[in-house]
Parts: sequence; structure tokens; C-alpha cells
Amino acid sequence: MMRFTPQMRDLSWLVARPIAHRGLHDVKAGVLENTEDAFAAAIAGDYAIECDLQLTREGEAVVFHDETLQRVMEAQGLLKEYTVKQLKSFNYRVSKNRMQTLGEMLDQVDGKVPLVIELKSHWDGDESLAKRALQVLERYEGPYCIMSFDPDAVAAVAAYSPQTVRGITADRTVDSYYNGLSVDRRLEMRTFSHLNRTRPHFVSFYFRDLPFAPVQRIRAAGHPIITWTIRSEEQARMARRYSDQITFEGYSA
Repeated sequence: MMRFTPQMRDLSWLVARPIAHRGLHDVKAGVLENTEDAFAAAIAGDYAIECDLQLTREGEAVVFHDETLQRVMEAQGLLKEYTVKQLKSFNYRVSKNRMQTLGEMLDQVDGKVPLVIELKSHWDGDESLAKRALQVLERYEGPYCIMSFDPDAVAAVAAYSPQTVRGITADRTVDSYYNGLSVDRRLEMRTFSHLNRTRPHFVSFYFRDLPFAPVQRIRAAGHPIITWTIRSEEQARMARRYSDQITFEGYSA
């Protein structure tokens, strides 16, 4: 089992406050996920911020969840096929904000609250997003960590920046989302057999899949477990039985 290295930062900041999923968003109030207004609301509430990164056509890291644009934007197609300039020209369906680069989001947060940054994966072994995120974060002095569902992405972070706090986002890999992956890859993710190469310092796990023996062993070894995505106080009580902090949305945590 992996252990903290002497130079690793204390992780009490990661579990000190609930984590606002994609920022503190509220569509009915015109505050959309992963936008400047959602991050401002999280900062005002003194919540940590979870956010997502995708890679643009020219290789820039931008704050956005989906591979495609149409769910939340008045635009169509794959995000990776557009430049930052093009993406900033598109309107969100429910917000006046513009898509932010990672650097712009870091300037906004400026260390006021912790950041839990998820690298979205195309499951193709491309390390470009991990490299670009690490490059931009190199100058950032606030508390942050990087995580991903994809062990390859987390292994890339471990290889290129061993001092960066990193985590595995996970569940029991039974969802149809994983149907495109090989059985061996799904088994690696389910059993956490990737630990020797990913060397995560924490796990972000789907709360309904707890308790789960591999996760509980990691927690028993002293590594924080955070859970996703909590949408009520009842769910929060369930999650906190087996984890150290929650990632929430849709209610006041």
C-alpha cells in the first residue's frame, strides 16, 4: 500500500469542508456548473471546488465537463475540435459567463478555497491534458489536487509531477459508461490493481457503492476518501459512514 512521501502536503485541507460539485451551481438561478459564477458562489460559501478539465484543439486546458458542447451550450460538436477563441464565442444556455481556461479559473479562485480538479479522459492513453494541467498549475500556490477516473491519467501525473496531490475517481465499474473498455481494464479499475503505478493519495468514490473492501483498505491505510455526488442530507449521512468528506450539489451542505 502506498504511503505519503515526506515532501507531500498534509491533506487536512481536502476534507475540511464539503466540496461543491462543479462549483456551487443552481440552474434555476442562472448559475451554471463549471462557470465563473458557480465558482464565485462556492468561494462565498467557503466550500472547496470540484471542477472538470477538457483539452481544446490547440492543446489548452479549459473548464468543462462533457466531451460535447450541446448539453449546456448553444453550440454542437466535440469540444476538442474547437479552439479557445471559438469556445469563448459560444453562449451557455443558462449563463452569461464565458468558458474559462484553467489559468483563468486559477486567477479567479486565487487560493481562497481548495480545488479538486478532475481530468476528463477519452481513454486513449493521451497524456496531453495531464501535462498541460500540470504546466498551468506549476505557478499556483493555493491548495489543489488532481484526479481522474482513468488510471493512465493519474499515472501520468505521478510520473511528471510526483509532488502533486492526486486521486482516483472511481466506482464499482458496473455502469454502461464503461462498456467501451476492455474487461481487463475494467477489472483493474474495480480491484484497484493500478495502485503501484498511480500511487494516489486519496480516492473519490461513488457513495452508493460503499462500503467496498478495496476502498476501505485504502482508508484504513490513512488515505482520505471523498464521495460523489451527494444531493441531500440523508445521502450525506450515508456517505459519511464510510468516507471523510462529501462532494455535493443541489442542496446546502
